[in-house]
Amino acid sequence: MKHVKVNITRPLNLSENNTQYRGRFAPSPSGFLHFGSLIAALASYLHAKHQQGVWLVRIEDIDPPREKPGASDTILATLDAYGLHWDESVLYQSQQSDLYQDVLRQLSHQKLTYHCQCSRAQIKAQGGIYQGQCSNSDFPQQNNSTRLHNQHGIYSYQDLIQGKYACSKVLAEEDFILVRKDGLFAYQLAVVVDDIYQNITHVIRGCDLLDPTTRQLSFYQQLGYQAPQFGHIPLAVTEQGYKLSKQNNAPAIDNNNPAPALIAALKFLGQNVPDELQGYSAERIIQWAIKSWSTDHIPKKKQISLE
Repeated sequence: MKHVKVNITRPLNLSENNTQYRGRFAPSPSGFLHFGSLIAALASYLHAKHQQGVWLVRIEDIDPPREKPGASDTILATLDAYGLHWDESVLYQSQQSDLYQDVLRQLSHQKLTYHCQCSRAQIKAQGGIYQGQCSNSDFPQQNNSTRLHNQHGIYSYQDLIQGKYACSKVLAEEDFILVRKDGLFAYQLAVVVDDIYQNITHVIRGCDLLDPTTRQLSFYQQLGYQAPQFGHIPLAVTEQGYKLSKQNNAPAIDNNNPAPALIAALKFLGQNVPDELQGYSAERIIQWAIKSWSTDHIPKKKQISLE
């Protein structure tokens, strides 16, 4: 098993020894913020601010075909309207291409990546898990995906909210994709490299990412960096069990009247919201929530149905 150190240049004001809490919220501009994304943003923000930490916003705009014009600016305006103010400049993943390419070159030089021509249909026909059949081939980069020689396969971890979590070992050991066949950078590459770049120490997000976290933990170890601590909150789903998402056309939250949605999100997260909060402004609600925040009250469930 190779133990390597990939060099990821950080901004000048960051260092390996920075022990301050650094959290982040990383929406994709495929649509506007809905109630489910508000829950994730709020939990991430409160967990950071309750510990006097720094909270960052990163726009994951590396999939242009799925992006909605104007969504990035609208997302930022919504966060501001809800009192969720970020501490440093917003990072746009579309501006990180040179860094991603540099990491890929280093991995390729150490023979830790390879090109794969398998289609999704082929992998699905084999049970849904890629079997590594291209790992010893010499396919060109063009029109093929780039996969990582996954040498760690971490399949369990201690979640800050859900406790001990484990996924399938077969899934955890899969050589996952870093660059798609269409040439776009894959989520697993961009999210890990950017968390390292920004020196993120804590990630609070939805339970739909419990399994992908195991891959990210493996990737951190393979790159030679310490991983953040992860905590996953329940997903808001419809009565039919569908996750609230931009892809499912979940309605955008109201920028002009944020207080009701903030209170509903706090209750969803199990916080003991007093009645008098009903008449507060968004800023006052947020200040109360920072002081009163407790992860112990967050339900230990993967999803909660909205009535």
